[in-house]
Amino acid sequence: MRLDNEKPDYDSIEDRRGQGGGFGFPGGGRRGGVNIPIGMGRGGFSFKTILFLIVLYFIFKFVFGLDLLQVLNGGGMSVPGGGQDTQYTLPDKRTEVTDNSGGGLQNPNVPSANSDAGKEFVARVLGSNNRVWGEILGSNYQKPKLVLFSGFVQSACGNAQAAMGPFYCPADQKVYIDLSFYQDMKNKLGAPGDFAQAYVIAHEVGHHVQNLLGIADKVQQARMRASKAEANALSVRMELQADCFSGIWAQEANASAKILEDGDIEEGLNAAAAIGDDRLQKQSQGYVVPESFTHGSSAQRVNWFKKGLNAQSLKDCDTFSANNL
Repeated sequence: MRLDNEKPDYDSIEDRRGQGGGFGFPGGGRRGGVNIPIGMGRGGFSFKTILFLIVLYFIFKFVFGLDLLQVLNGGGMSVPGGGQDTQYTLPDKRTEVTDNSGGGLQNPNVPSANSDAGKEFVARVLGSNNRVWGEILGSNYQKPKLVLFSGFVQSACGNAQAAMGPFYCPADQKVYIDLSFYQDMKNKLGAPGDFAQAYVIAHEVGHHVQNLLGIADKVQQARMRASKAEANALSVRMELQADCFSGIWAQEANASAKILEDGDIEEGLNAAAAIGDDRLQKQSQGYVVPESFTHGSSAQRVNWFKKGLNAQSLKDCDTFSANNL
C-alpha cells in the first residue's frame, strides 16, 4: 500500500495512549457505538472473566436498575435506506493528490513528536478518508476525530476496552482504536497487511458517514422498536453498508492517489472475511448461530466490500433495500 500521496491528518488524531481510561466495564458502555468484533479464540473467556461479567451484570441490574443486555442489544424494524442519504454520486473528475509535507510514509517531514510509525500510518489513512469523503459529500462532510488508546478508554458512548475492537461513537463523532488490534488481526484472525489495517479505519469512518447522513439515527430508532432478531438484522445491514463505504474509499483513493499495490485488495477481502460473524462464532464456540449475527457473515462482508470497490454512487451501498445480502 502506498500512502506517499496522502497527507497525514494529525489535527484529527487524539493520542491518549499511556493515559489510561479509568475502569473499563466489559460490555457496559458503548451505547450506540459501532465496532469491529474480534474473536476470543476457541477457549473463549476465562472462568474469572465470566464470573466477573456475571457479578457485574447483577450489580448493574439490582443496584442501578440497568439491564446491560438490553443496553447492548437495543431493540426496531424500519428500513432507513433510500432518500437523499444515498443520492450522492462519486466524483467523475479526479485530480492527482500530491503530498506537500516533504516525504513519503517512511520519511515524512513532520514534527518529531509525531514520529510514531503506527500513528503516522493511521494519520495518513484517516487523512485519505477525510479527503475522499469530503470530495463526495462536500460541505455535508465533517471530519471525525480518531482516538488512539491503550487498554481502556472513555468515550461519550461509555467506557470500552481494547478487547472489544475498534469502534465509532456517534455521540462524540470519534473513532477509537487500540493499535494492538492490528497484532490481533495478524495473529488471531489471520488477516495481516497494511491495507487490511487501513480497511479497519475506513470501516469505522464509514459509520461516521452513516451518522452524518442520518442513517445511524434511523437505524437506532428502528432497533429500539424491534425484536432482538429484527434488531440484529438491522445491525448486520448497518455493518455491511460500512463495509461498502470502505470499498468506495479504496476505489476513490486509488483513482486519485494511487494507493493500491499488488495484493492489497486481497488483504482487504481477507480482513472482511476474517471478521465475519460465522467465522468468529466457529472459532470461539465451534458452531454458528445465524440469527445472532450482528455484523454479517464472511461472504456478506466480502460481497459488500466488493460492491463498494465498483460503486458508482452511494445508492449502490443501500443494504437496507437489498433483498439478498
